[in-house]
Amino acid sequence: MNFSALACHLLAVTAFCADFSGVNAAAGLPNILIVYADDLGYGDLSSYNSRCAYRTPRLDQLADEGIRFIDAHSPCTICSPSRYGLLSGNLVCRTGRRPTAFEGPGGPSYLAADSYSLGQMLQQHGYRTGVFGKWHLGLTWLNDQGEVLNGGFENSLLIDYERSCPLIDGPQMRGFDRSFVTPNCPTTDPLYVYIEDGTVVTPASQRHRSDSLPNPAGKWRWDNDEGWTAADYHFTDADLLFAARTEQFIRTHRREHPDRPFFALLSTQIAHAPVLPAEEFNGVTDAGPRGDFVRELDILTGRILDLLDELQISDDTLVIFNSDNGPETLHTHWMRTDHNHDAAGGFRGMKRDGWEGGHRVPLIVRWSGTIPAGQVTSQLANTTDLFATIASIIGCELPKDSAVDSFDLLPALLGVQSDRDPIRPLMLTQSFRGEFQLRLGHWKYLAHTGSGGNRYDSGMLLQYHQEDTAPDAPAQLYNLHEDPQETTNLYFMEQRLIQECVQILQEVSPATGRTALRVRTPIGPAGIQRLRQKQR
Repeated sequence: MNFSALACHLLAVTAFCADFSGVNAAAGLPNILIVYADDLGYGDLSSYNSRCAYRTPRLDQLADEGIRFIDAHSPCTICSPSRYGLLSGNLVCRTGRRPTAFEGPGGPSYLAADSYSLGQMLQQHGYRTGVFGKWHLGLTWLNDQGEVLNGGFENSLLIDYERSCPLIDGPQMRGFDRSFVTPNCPTTDPLYVYIEDGTVVTPASQRHRSDSLPNPAGKWRWDNDEGWTAADYHFTDADLLFAARTEQFIRTHRREHPDRPFFALLSTQIAHAPVLPAEEFNGVTDAGPRGDFVRELDILTGRILDLLDELQISDDTLVIFNSDNGPETLHTHWMRTDHNHDAAGGFRGMKRDGWEGGHRVPLIVRWSGTIPAGQVTSQLANTTDLFATIASIIGCELPKDSAVDSFDLLPALLGVQSDRDPIRPLMLTQSFRGEFQLRLGHWKYLAHTGSGGNRYDSGMLLQYHQEDTAPDAPAQLYNLHEDPQETTNLYFMEQRLIQECVQILQEVSPATGRTALRVRTPIGPAGIQRLRQKQR
């Protein structure tokens, strides 16, 4: 797609949305629940993988009752930058910083003080907001001299909690009324403490030992780093706690604020390493500890869906299920060899990689009575798009300098825009090392050699090594329609397209760049009703 065609596409999208301008956003606002999984690959749900080694019946049911995206992607191939993409609608390159996964007292937050977050937008439109589970966006921690600490496990002992709390860049300062979160990966990266409503519940005071945890099948405890922990910290039942807090928030909200909508974000540990299913879920599948772990996620999600039924608000609640990146390397290998299960869903690459397995992820959306059930769409989508989509649903016109990588997927959700008419003319993603991948329709340009993340020239991953068919090329180009496994590098065969990709990348990739429309007119509640009436 050349620049003139791209401009025509953007004008057409603007005209489509403008037809629904001027709506009243005060009525018809849904509750919003996002379940954001961790390291869950495209092949980890049975609705996405016909050869899945276990079943995920509640998430499959969610897909049956709504819409399932089969070409959806995380903005980055590791945790923290993808979480930034969810809550900002931006790629992490817009911060001027490189992708990182925060450890210890690492920060400051990717969400800067002048940022416009998803929580803030929803608060401004009358929502009560809550986040529960893994935060991992970076936090500012101070020592007893008031100096900022810069990561490092041992630096955890230098934190002055009285000076540091309430955290100046924690959830309460970024759009959340209630929060119960961990600063980093809940069972992987110390600092192991709970932060409730911006303040640490119990400071870290003792050394955590990984051998104090269960080790299912003798290897799944891998990647539980030893560091400093609070005395009341939980590991094997982390997601039970996060789900319970989410349910408590919803119940309390409905009891105390029945006239207001809520936004609840459940950010799970599952299926990040180490694999530590809660005791009640051990052995619930025939696919080993990780199969049990994913089933736990399925059941916990189902319990929250049941709560929506109990409170008679299912039809009034937009439910979104998504993942932050592809499956972990050792997890992918062990599941393939032990259980004939491909967590990457047949795609090349894994977590950290710029190939599809690193960032193609499940995305399921349900809003019963509004989103037609049973849809499967090949619309290109990204986690960043949830921002503009939710803005469109509630009737919020986004500031031009916010959510600059976010497209409105609502026409696809409502079933009024065909897959033959793409919402996204292009998509940018980043791999572990910060390198870029650009999608133009079914073409994929990787502005780097190799994976962009993992090394495949030695060790366990050597068996997944594939020779580059254009070894002298400085970049990669694949036709995903004909070659979804990215086996044949067409760099030297499509030079005009390569030039176009390079030119587009120069325009959209800098910190000051963008991929989304500058003017995005929301459809809003009244516009949604008009579209539904047209469908009838």
